[in-house]
Amino acid sequence: MLAALLLTVGVFTAVLLVGNALREILTLLVTSHVSVGIIFRALLYLVPFVWVFALPMGMLTAALLVFGRFSADQELTAARASGVSLLSLVTPVVLLGLLCSGLSALFNLELGPRSRVAFKGLTENLRAVAMNAEIPEDRFINNFTNYIFYVEKNHGGQLENVTIYHLKNETNVDYTIHAATGRFNADRAQNQLALELYDVHSVAAGMHNISSTPYYPINLSLDAVTNRVTKPKISDMTFGQLRQELHELKAMSLVPAGPGSTPELVNLQRLNLSVNSNATPAEAAMFLQTAEKLRRQEISRAEVELHREIAFSFACFGFTLVGIPLGIRVHRRETNIGIALALLLVVVYYAFIMLGESLAGRPEFYPHLILWVPNFLFQGVGAVLLWRANR
Repeated sequence: MLAALLLTVGVFTAVLLVGNALREILTLLVTSHVSVGIIFRALLYLVPFVWVFALPMGMLTAALLVFGRFSADQELTAARASGVSLLSLVTPVVLLGLLCSGLSALFNLELGPRSRVAFKGLTENLRAVAMNAEIPEDRFINNFTNYIFYVEKNHGGQLENVTIYHLKNETNVDYTIHAATGRFNADRAQNQLALELYDVHSVAAGMHNISSTPYYPINLSLDAVTNRVTKPKISDMTFGQLRQELHELKAMSLVPAGPGSTPELVNLQRLNLSVNSNATPAEAAMFLQTAEKLRRQEISRAEVELHREIAFSFACFGFTLVGIPLGIRVHRRETNIGIALALLLVVVYYAFIMLGESLAGRPEFYPHLILWVPNFLFQGVGAVLLWRANR
């Protein structure tokens, strides 16, 4: 069972790593001057994250393969003829499933989210290295604060038809700059990227007057890209971070301080809302209603993620209880039958997880409780099937 578990976990880990690498890393490897060593380190960051999924899938597949072969070779009949019950045989395997659930909890609650955040941070640094090495042509670049760049042609640092959008409040375009030609100088010592634009025309938003200048320099700090410290998304938070997030959201006060005053600005910024300081009581009430709705949705999302991390930690145990009797019932030596059955059960299990996550913004449906349904279903059905197989 241990040999099969190591093999199946290794296979699923490789498959999941390849899937993530093709989607997020391969582009950086092809389009930028990034070493293979850094790419390998990025893959290592992903290993604890993919083990969140590979360990339960590997445990289920190993149980189906081992006990399917065990039954097909008539070894179960021989063991019973020798006076050894099925429960005595499977007790070490069930204990192994509990041990894997403990390891799964470690990956779900702590190592997986942290490795995912570290991987995203590394990919951001890789993009910064790519920006420092070359501005890619025919692509919109928004890695710098308050700027969006577009370069039609880049001949070894000589730029043609450069368009720059300057953003106000990171959303609206304040003014637009167009340069016929330009060049950039990357200063690694100062961690800056200096753009020198020639034959420049600029126009402010909402204005028709166009200003022109023959030369226009722009100094950009790469610190905004390489040293950004952003709060992880709820889906990337550890168990402790989720508990802190829930505490802050539930303690959030959106009640105005006095008549005619507006809700607390810090809390509104946390919910990506804004209200004018001279808002009327009706406008303030509307913002309060919207903010309260968003707060409840954020609480629901945090609760769903918290329960998902805990509930999914028990997947190994449920898969073990189901895999043993199903493997005996299938009674086949072929590995393809066991793998196909394992994938079918995994789809059923994840369907409940996806349903709960899709309803994360609808607290009236109690989505965090839906995440526990597959555990109770698999463990209950597995216990009944194991009891019947033992009889």
